[in-house]
Amino acid sequence: MALLAYLKSLFILQLLMGFVFVVSGLIINFIQLCTCILWPINKRLYRIINCRLAYSLWSQLVMLLEWWSGTECTLYADQATVDKFGKEHVITILNHNYEIDFLCGWTMCERYGILGSSKVLAKHELLKVPLIGWTWYFLEIVFCKRKWEEDRKTVFNSLNRLKDYPEYMWFLLYCEGTRFTEAKHQISMQVAESKGLPKLKYHLLPRTKGFTTTLQCLKGTVTAVYDVTLNFKDNQTPTLLGIVSGKKYKADLSVRRFPVEDIPDDEKECATWLHKLYQEKDALQESYKKEGKFPGPTITPKRRPWTLLNFLFWATVLLSPLINFAYGVAVSGSPLLIIGFIIFLIIGRQTLHQWPVEATLLPFDNASLTLPEREANAMGENEQLPARYVRQ
Repeated sequence: MALLAYLKSLFILQLLMGFVFVVSGLIINFIQLCTCILWPINKRLYRIINCRLAYSLWSQLVMLLEWWSGTECTLYADQATVDKFGKEHVITILNHNYEIDFLCGWTMCERYGILGSSKVLAKHELLKVPLIGWTWYFLEIVFCKRKWEEDRKTVFNSLNRLKDYPEYMWFLLYCEGTRFTEAKHQISMQVAESKGLPKLKYHLLPRTKGFTTTLQCLKGTVTAVYDVTLNFKDNQTPTLLGIVSGKKYKADLSVRRFPVEDIPDDEKECATWLHKLYQEKDALQESYKKEGKFPGPTITPKRRPWTLLNFLFWATVLLSPLINFAYGVAVSGSPLLIIGFIIFLIIGRQTLHQWPVEATLLPFDNASLTLPEREANAMGENEQLPARYVRQ
């Protein structure tokens, strides 16, 4: 085990995996670009092909979580809820506290066969991120600038296009709008105090506009909302770099299913429902801190071999010519070639250690905003909530 852990920590292996991901991603993006000719001819076929292409890229990241780091994911959910996984269109609400929370969500999507068709309401800045943003563009991911007057038309049009999506999808929403930090939490709780809302201990105030709009547009398509609350055993703070280095984590996910018909149609009442939901999520996190687990029965879905096989396919295709090239450089005796290759390795190391984190830490700074501006960012624009905030 010590030898395996040492091998996983080797930079050269991490660099090779990064090379496979980047180059295969660019190839996949090019193929996706070529599929655009299918859109006016056969939109269904275009979507099915792009779901498979996206799976081929995203599953490499899931492989890192499941097979490389060996991270365990345990579900706390009743069997009736689990039986519906992968068999219905849903909106999924996930807390945004960790660098790898999206990976834990993706591994659940993978284990129930819907990784390629998973959707998200993403920050517009991510569209500029190579591989991730470009792949999402071809997947019809909904991008927003978090300024409602600018986003209104784009978001409505993008969501309405998903009504006839041919594959079951989980539409992920980070209702908090950004990852939890103590600084953002303090600002968010200032907003809560100014609005007369109960304060949250483990979450930021949810931005209700994205949720109410998504639910309104996809009603008749989605049948339920999954509330997913994530935490890690032993107060672990997982990182993407830790996953790449082969560090094992133990993730626990509490999943609750709410049928769409049980959620209010009225926008204000729906916003109130979401605030109540986050109070319940906060209570779940408080219970987890005390008990070391979520309430309810546990289920550990088995990992599937497809993520590993997909990575091995790309590694076989791409690493053989790379290794031959490196060998040629080594035996050439050319100082210029050797120095150039070393510089490439140094740049690769820096990129590998910083790019994944930077892709998730896009600019969002509330500290310089006035209180009304903070309220707009934390609550969503022009929202007025009824005075009741505790679910009965």
